[in-house]
Amino acid sequence: MEPEDLEFLYKWENDTTLWQYGNTLTPFSKYILRQYLEKSSLDIFDAKQLRLIIEDKVSKIPAGTIDLYDFDPYHNRAGIGILVDDAFQRKSFATEALQLMKDYAFKFLKMNQLYAFIPALNVPSLHLFRKCGYTEAGLLKEWNKCDHGGGDVYIYQCVCK
Repeated sequence: MEPEDLEFLYKWENDTTLWQYGNTLTPFSKYILRQYLEKSSLDIFDAKQLRLIIEDKVSKIPAGTIDLYDFDPYHNRAGIGILVDDAFQRKSFATEALQLMKDYAFKFLKMNQLYAFIPALNVPSLHLFRKCGYTEAGLLKEWNKCDHGGGDVYIYQCVCK
């Protein structure tokens, strides 16, 4: 990530319609995000996280983010999360980014597995992860608090073969 990505991160992190898919409870200030960007150059082995910008190759505009989190080098696993801006959805950005991150994790970092927690109501993400070779590993009933009910969360897993 680059300092120039601040405005995009600010927009995505503070979009309250997306909070239901993660653990965000309060908005992020530009100051906090600027500090985060400054520390984002830390090695994944130190930070236990790697967050990258998904960029449109033609326009060079950030299209979203993808990250490995809870990186565990002993067990060779990490969680994976992805966000694609509305303007870039249904254009293969998410599919390509997930595949590139999987290749990086398995081939370069020599990881054994990636996992994702996906709210049951996020049907497009469930479809995306299945399409990219992830399989359902479990269901966490009423895992997330939701205003509209249905806080179930699926665990999807991709094991290196």
